[in-house]
Amino acid sequence: MLDITSLALTGVGATLLMDGWGVMRKSLFGIPPADYGMVGRWVGHMTHGRFRHERIAAAAPIPGERVLGWTVHYLIGIVFAAGLVAIVGVEWLRHPTLAPALAFGIATVAAPLLIMQPGMGAGIAASRTPNPNSARLHSLITHTVFGFGLWAAGWVIRFTDL
Repeated sequence: MLDITSLALTGVGATLLMDGWGVMRKSLFGIPPADYGMVGRWVGHMTHGRFRHERIAAAAPIPGERVLGWTVHYLIGIVFAAGLVAIVGVEWLRHPTLAPALAFGIATVAAPLLIMQPGMGAGIAASRTPNPNSARLHSLITHTVFGFGLWAAGWVIRFTDL
């Protein structure tokens, strides 16, 4: 299999596991999964030169924002998988190991804390939300699950003919 295919499937698999965690989180903690339509709205407004909002939910809707948000979400998962492979080497795709995947997944929490949340109006590290520490913890857990997903997806792909 081409390494680019393995890479893409690894990113998609890790993102799927992260989304599964989001669904489980609702039943375990009563916290709804992320609304990727709002991510689509945020990204959609970027095409008009607007990168920061006071409150993304109050921004004008963008046609197709839900599809755009989900697409961006999965593309980011693939880009993050590429980032892991760029750091640890393409050999990781042939022999996935947990430690670098988990460490990289945890490191990716910087993206929502420092880019997405401020851009969407939640402040740096969710500082403008009602319970910032809870939001931060859940972001960290979610990105840890993503890191585990990188390893799990890499392992599944390694031992299948996908």
